[in-house]
Amino acid sequence: MDLPKHRPTPTTSLRDASDSSTGSWDALEWTKIEPIARFVSPANLDFLLDDEQVVAEGHGVVLVNTDDAGVLIVTNFRLIFLSEGTRKVIALGTIPLATIEKFNKTAVKVQSNTHQSDKTPTQRLLQVIGKDMRIIVFGFRPRTKQRRAIYDALLKCTKPPVLWDLYAFTSGPSSFKNTSPMVRLLDEYFRLIGKASHRASMDMIESGSFTLSNDLWRISSVNSSYTMCQSYPFALVVPKSISDDEVLQACKFRARCRLPVISWCHPVTGAVLARSSQPLVGLMMNMRSNMDEKLVAALCSNRDGSRRKLYIADARPRKNALANGAMGGGSESSSNYFQSEIIFFGIDNIHAMRESFVRLREFMDTHGRTSSDGMSSFLRHGGSIWGGGNLSSMSASVSTLGDSGWLLHVQNVLAGAAWIAARVAMEKASVLVHCSDGWDRTSQLVSLANLLLDPYYRTFRGFQALVEKDWLAFGHPFSDRVGTPSISGSGNMSFELPRQQSSTSIIPSSPMRQPSGTFVSQPPVSSHAHNSNNYSPIFLQWADCVSQLLRMYPFAFEFSAAFLVDFLDCMLSSRFGNFFFNSEKERLQCNVFESCGCLWAYLADRRTSEGSSTHAHCNPFYDPLKYSGPLLPPAAALAPTIWPQFHLRWACPEEAQGGELEAQCRKIILKNSEMQKAKEVAERKAREYTIAMESLNAELRREKLLNISSMNTAKRITKENTDIKRAIRSIGCKIHISSSGDCIVDIENNPVEARPNLYCSSRQGSRQGSRQGSRQGSSSALINDKKDLSVSVTEDDDDDDDDGNNVIGRICESLCPFRTGDGGCRWPNGGCAQLGSQFVGLKANFDAFDQLSIDDSYFKPK
Repeated sequence: MDLPKHRPTPTTSLRDASDSSTGSWDALEWTKIEPIARFVSPANLDFLLDDEQVVAEGHGVVLVNTDDAGVLIVTNFRLIFLSEGTRKVIALGTIPLATIEKFNKTAVKVQSNTHQSDKTPTQRLLQVIGKDMRIIVFGFRPRTKQRRAIYDALLKCTKPPVLWDLYAFTSGPSSFKNTSPMVRLLDEYFRLIGKASHRASMDMIESGSFTLSNDLWRISSVNSSYTMCQSYPFALVVPKSISDDEVLQACKFRARCRLPVISWCHPVTGAVLARSSQPLVGLMMNMRSNMDEKLVAALCSNRDGSRRKLYIADARPRKNALANGAMGGGSESSSNYFQSEIIFFGIDNIHAMRESFVRLREFMDTHGRTSSDGMSSFLRHGGSIWGGGNLSSMSASVSTLGDSGWLLHVQNVLAGAAWIAARVAMEKASVLVHCSDGWDRTSQLVSLANLLLDPYYRTFRGFQALVEKDWLAFGHPFSDRVGTPSISGSGNMSFELPRQQSSTSIIPSSPMRQPSGTFVSQPPVSSHAHNSNNYSPIFLQWADCVSQLLRMYPFAFEFSAAFLVDFLDCMLSSRFGNFFFNSEKERLQCNVFESCGCLWAYLADRRTSEGSSTHAHCNPFYDPLKYSGPLLPPAAALAPTIWPQFHLRWACPEEAQGGELEAQCRKIILKNSEMQKAKEVAERKAREYTIAMESLNAELRREKLLNISSMNTAKRITKENTDIKRAIRSIGCKIHISSSGDCIVDIENNPVEARPNLYCSSRQGSRQGSRQGSRQGSSSALINDKKDLSVSVTEDDDDDDDDGNNVIGRICESLCPFRTGDGGCRWPNGGCAQLGSQFVGLKANFDAFDQLSIDDSYFKPK
């Protein structure tokens, strides 16, 4: 829930007295408070949850704690206080109905200095005491009957006659559907015995095929119908050497048949952490059970057949254990259990915890900023406590916190759990933990020891598995201890919740601390549907212990203190059905899993929708590698302090901001995450640019190589053309080059008679290109080297073939590098015109010519 905003301490307010006032709220000028609109428009009810309905409204109501005036609304789920000016929900004055522990009406007759006391109006107050450390007081205008309407609505909605009228059932599972916790329990059992590869299902449960085992332990279905023990789960982990028949015999020796079963086993050493209830040894402490002793001895088994040491940790003081012997209970004798040692932790019972919690809540309300009597702690006792020089008063106020005993109880529970974890982790011993019934102090110690031993339980999923295993499945009576809905009666299930009122007295709370008028109060009405003598904040105390461990080891937990607070608020509100009733059997009977929403799904949805990594439930300092093993705090470190996020959030909202450092750290993490994403985007773009540049550079290098190759080719062609021209000129030819690149070669064969013309063209082209001469006495000669250079020479002559052969002969003698001195040919396969050509003109075998290298020595420059 949101924390209430702190209002500065008023110098003059609605509590100002008409004359000299002592500063208390007894001089409220109610007649000056004008009521606002007579009804709240449905259009302004956007703060209501799904299926939440308004039952009653009160207007012109004053929240005495903070001097806020507004509208008080009772719905089928909450008591809501709206501010008069802003119409916003005031968190301090808004509380779920199931979180209300008690409420009562109080009438105050204001004493006046005048003699007209009969005309002084009576102040009508409604005090609401919450299970979450707050005490709220509402003031109503006289003669309006609004307080009666609100009070009756609270009576009706806090204890409906029919179970299905509760908000958790009327709202249904909605979007927070609940999977079966029985399936999740089996999955946790599979993990503990090393069978995590198996996945549980309802079909497996219905068929009974979940009885897996390892070398030492097995999952038993002996309690699948809850006939052996109604407060135990349907599946139990027991030693493999113990049969189901022996389990049934051993359970008779333990209170409520809660026999020793395994809660956690070490995956390497095989040491176990077991739980049970007290043995029924009787008044003389001489009763024994062979089956119970055999079962306990099996907890000490080793894989090599040897026996490990066994510690039996009795959570009670020794005198309490002995006193239970008068009722048939008691404690074990070490002489009856082989290699065992009995340890008493001295943790007080549920009644001592309840009284301690009430005193702590009273201290917070008395000395907080927003006290329920409307007076600031700075002004109490004339302002002499804090800075007025009255050190004795200051010491008295501090000693009140110590007198509550709450922190001492928390320290005892932490010390016991740390001792158990050290025995299992360091000595490799097995530990059996029990108290009287095995569902209060035993659940505290075993679950805390599991949290210290196994880092999996320090994650979100592991914490859920731990609560569902050691608290819900093993039958912590949440209906009796917290006041969640219960099934009244025994044996037959009844869906009627009794409308009984509790006459249990409470410690006088503020408005009664400094009375300046006459008080007429009615007995407080408890919101519990059971005997209030069974109420005790056992689970809340365990959550306080977890917060102390989180403070000591901030890097070891995935979740934060804010998660613990929201988790407790959801549990106390009864908005979801996870913590209804006293046992797994009762929840199964009422089909809670399908009829109500799931608390775990709701919390997970909040983390997902609001950003899982930076959500307030996530611990920004979590480092799973730093604390991958057990946590073993020394005794000197077990010095608990007030849990500010929970204990101080209503009385001292500014001082309760213990999560501000975490919030700032989350902002830094979020900013760092955004910068990291921006960095990744920039790096990705830089890589793309680098690849593009490399591609361009490679293309540029290829173009450069092509350019160099082309230039070399051009130079070579130029050189060869020059050589060819020189060779042609050496045989008396004249070359005329046109603008198109063609050239005319004039050859003087017979200067007197004729001047044959040769047409010569030089081009870069196909190696097998040729020019075919005319059949009317024209002859062709083609010179083609391996460099794709084609030279065509054409002779236009009207003389006979003999003259043409003489000309060709002169050309061959001058140009052909294969001509021998005696007129022979070094290349007879060339098929040139001089050696048997079938055509008039020049013809060469280009394929053979291509396979040879022209003698470059012929083309040497002059």
